[in-house]
Amino acid sequence: MNTYDFIAMNTAAERHRGLIPPLLRDGVFRRYWGASTVSVFGDQISSVAVPLTAVLVLHAGPLAMGYLTAAQWLPSLLFALPAGAWADRRGQRRHTMIVADVGRAVVLSTIPVCYALHVLTLAQMYLATFTAGTLSVLFAVSDGTLFVSIVPPERYVDGQSLIYGSRSLSFMGGPSVGGLLVEALTAPYAIVADALSFLGSAFQLASIHPAEPPSSEGEGGMTAGLRFIARSPIVRASLTGVAVVNFFYLMFNALFMLYAVRQLRVRPGVVGVVLGAGAVGGMLASVLCKRLTSRFGAGLVYVAGCLAFTAPLALVPFASRAHGAAVLAMLIAAMFGSGFGVMLLDISIGAIFAVVIPDTMRSRVSGAFQAINFGARPPGALLGGLLGSMLGLRQTLWIAVAGGVFGALLLLPSPLLRFRLPA
Repeated sequence: MNTYDFIAMNTAAERHRGLIPPLLRDGVFRRYWGASTVSVFGDQISSVAVPLTAVLVLHAGPLAMGYLTAAQWLPSLLFALPAGAWADRRGQRRHTMIVADVGRAVVLSTIPVCYALHVLTLAQMYLATFTAGTLSVLFAVSDGTLFVSIVPPERYVDGQSLIYGSRSLSFMGGPSVGGLLVEALTAPYAIVADALSFLGSAFQLASIHPAEPPSSEGEGGMTAGLRFIARSPIVRASLTGVAVVNFFYLMFNALFMLYAVRQLRVRPGVVGVVLGAGAVGGMLASVLCKRLTSRFGAGLVYVAGCLAFTAPLALVPFASRAHGAAVLAMLIAAMFGSGFGVMLLDISIGAIFAVVIPDTMRSRVSGAFQAINFGARPPGALLGGLLGSMLGLRQTLWIAVAGGVFGALLLLPSPLLRFRLPA
């Protein structure tokens, strides 16, 4: 090889290397990012397969769908506060996340096993969903601390963008794959893919050993996180708005699959494609978010994301007045716009919280935030099921959309609009 060829080869290698985001060149972050990506991809398959198992196999009605959605989020209301305090006291968050991953794989596997044995019931699905949700709480309250243990402060937005960008890709492919698996294998067997994804996540997390913040007894135990939120105008404002948004979004989400399949006559495979459109919007948001936060401030981007998350969903109940391809066009537009908004708010608030919450308090604040934010979801899902049975699916979806937009508007007078990340 002559000198010219050697220089040309190195130049090409450097050019190729420049296309890879700096954080992904770090092996520890890459495996952490890989664990998140594979797990979320599996979750998106289950987001289609689990409700379709209830609808198509167990013939669930609106109220039963509300119960199923509530079972997923009820653990946040019941356990997030003590889980956050326990995680801060114990430390070793990575170990907790690995155990939670393995546990979720085992629990979700019971659904296809019971189906194969012809003993699957709605009660068993409620129990499996509730147990998996409980393990998800343990995972979530530990994840934020592991993130700041791996990512340097100047890369917080980059790290959040990569994680949520890969989630957008998962949202793009996962529901579509889920819909196809449901048609090819039946809904219960499609859930096996999610169980395997949790094992993949556990394997990746077991291969890294970042230096975590020390365990902290702290003062106040479970209430310390609540007191921090009460004292922080930024965290308190974001919680107020997003809790209302999530209450009404879960009212919407509990009925969407039923409405799409039974009233709009959308096939399961096509439902996956519709949900995947939200991921396209999310992917676009993950690419633009850093530029937007640099120009307008992370707080303003978060508020705009909340509005963009909720308002486009009005196209879903409106789609009942359309026909043919127009129905799918409206559903795809709704999911695209909503996916763009939710990714903006997730990335921006993740970076904001990484800055304003102390490391030794992070799990407790996360637990307190999750207890209220995610705790608002089960009542929303249950109310959605109840109103869907009493008023009808379309009318309840309109109520859910209006309530979600109202929650986003609550953020307008807050200090979030002026918040910018440190240079």
